Amino acid sequence: MIRSVSNATHAQVAAQPQATAAKQPVQTKPQPASTDTVQISVAAQALKEAIENPVQTAREAARGDLQAKRLLAREAADKVG
Repeated sequence: MIRSVSNATHAQVAAQPQATAAKQPVQTKPQPASTDTVQISVAAQALKEAIENPVQTAREAARGDLQAKRLLAREAADKVG
């Protein structure tokens, strides 16, 4: 025979406390930041130097840029010769 139960209480599932944060180990060593380097091609470097104006070349030569110094020396030799 089937009986219906009218005064039964239903158990509700209690929310589980967040225990995952306590289980994770604390990192003692910081992770190094990843860095990316970009290398432009030789053709792109040549194009950059070709479209550079004389003032910029002189600035770079004054700061020790060997390529700029060679370019200024070559231009000076062309004016003399």
